[in-house]
Parts: sequence; structure tokens; C-alpha cells
Amino acid sequence: MSPRRNRQYGGAKPIDRTGGDRYGLERTEEWRGETWVVRQLGGGGAAKHYRCPGCDQEIPPGVPHVVAWQQHGDVDDRRHWHKACWNARDRRSARLQRSRNAPRY
Repeated sequence: MSPRRNRQYGGAKPIDRTGGDRYGLERTEEWRGETWVVRQLGGGGAAKHYRCPGCDQEIPPGVPHVVAWQQHGDVDDRRHWHKACWNARDRRSARLQRSRNAPRY
């Protein structure tokens, strides 16, 4: 008995329902007295490396994340956040950048 083939030959392409579209739905949120536009990006929409301002860690391509910018801001003001970092933005303090040889106290 030979194994069953699960490949489709021709026909319609399967529909991606995992949120892999490039641009998600936008919503507005209030934060620090400003109105922010927030967009959820699926893994398929993340094509570059980004730096999360919440944790100062890199967001690699293919990782779902949040893009946020001020409603009346410029396109260059968009910031890419990890979803957990965006949700915890009020509880996070500013990250200090220290040199490699600086004391940690």
C-alpha cells in the first residue's frame, strides 16, 4: 500500500486565515494624552528587522507585532513594538543605555 498524497495539484489556492496579510486593521488608543493609531501586523507582514522601543530588543522578520504612531504624526514616527511590550507600556520604565564598561549599580 502506498502512502496517500496530501498535495493539491492546481485548483484554487488555500485561504490564509492566520492573519498573514501585510496590513492589519487599525484602531486608535489614548496614551499619555495623545491619540495613537495602532495596527496589528501578522507574521507575513513583518519583512524587516525592527527594534522594539519597549524592551530595546530586535523583532526579527516573520514575527507578529504591533505598529503604533501618533494620529497626527509623520510616517517616519511609526514604531514597531512586541505585542506584550505595547500592552505593558505604562508599566515599563525608560531603558538606560550604558557603555560596555560602565558599572551596573
